[in-house]
Amino acid sequence: MQGRSSANAMGIDVSHHNGTIDWKAVASGGYSFVYIKASESTTYKDPMFTANVTGAKNAGLLVGAYHFLQAATAAQAVDEAANFAAAIAAAGGSASLDLPPVLDYEINPSGLDQSGINKVASAFLTEIERTTSRKPIIYSGNSFAQNFTASLGNYALWVARYNTEAPWNVEAWTAWTFWQYSETGSVPGISGAVDLDVFSGSVTELKAWAAGQSNGEDEDEVAKLEELQKVIEAQEKRIAAMEKKLNMSGNQPVPSWAVSAVNAGLAVGALSNTTDKSTSDFIALQMLKNLGLLDPKAVKAIKNLAK
Repeated sequence: MQGRSSANAMGIDVSHHNGTIDWKAVASGGYSFVYIKASESTTYKDPMFTANVTGAKNAGLLVGAYHFLQAATAAQAVDEAANFAAAIAAAGGSASLDLPPVLDYEINPSGLDQSGINKVASAFLTEIERTTSRKPIIYSGNSFAQNFTASLGNYALWVARYNTEAPWNVEAWTAWTFWQYSETGSVPGISGAVDLDVFSGSVTELKAWAAGQSNGEDEDEVAKLEELQKVIEAQEKRIAAMEKKLNMSGNQPVPSWAVSAVNAGLAVGALSNTTDKSTSDFIALQMLKNLGLLDPKAVKAIKNLAK
């Protein structure tokens, strides 16, 4: 994976363990984003989550939320996602958060095999995306991330590696979106050690990325919408061309091939004018003439039969 540089946007992640935070001091220290713990397991909600979200947003930081996973089954993962969604809702809802929700999956207390780990992760990610309408991202240690298969690589990675060396590639990822590079940072406005993070681009790029994520958009979805729009426009052009060809509104000049049929129809009273006729009307008249049904004698005989 890539390394980090001084151009990367700087951020932190916190929980109630960091105590009361002076968020204005954090912002003045050059930090532009924060991930805040919201919940854990199926019932626990961080008691400082709502206050931290409010304080960080008021200080101008981009804010996101994370859930610490302990599930041993897919069903438990769905329940944990519900707890996470409830915590987010209590703090203003997913629309009030700037950054995507995060699945913090870094331990395996139940000793699941790789297949079990991926089933649990997928169940949580699918459910939280359904309930928040936001595509989540995955936080994990560089070593634990080796458990995730390529199918989960379509979720962005927030990797933990406390080292100056870049994280190593794993099956699911060859690049990180966020990197937690220290757990012993010193940050203005916070007492004690703080987790330090960087985004894979500049502050401007982070804001643009966050805006796209908050709209629920990714490159694949945008491409699909653009392709659908092209199909719709092509169909509209075909319909317009067909309407023009058939002159569905009528009032078109008599085409040369239908002149004799129209004259025959006028002569026997089958039509009184040609000002409201479309191509389909002229075709019908031509067919009647071809069948001999616009001949005056034939018309007279038909009328006599109808009496």
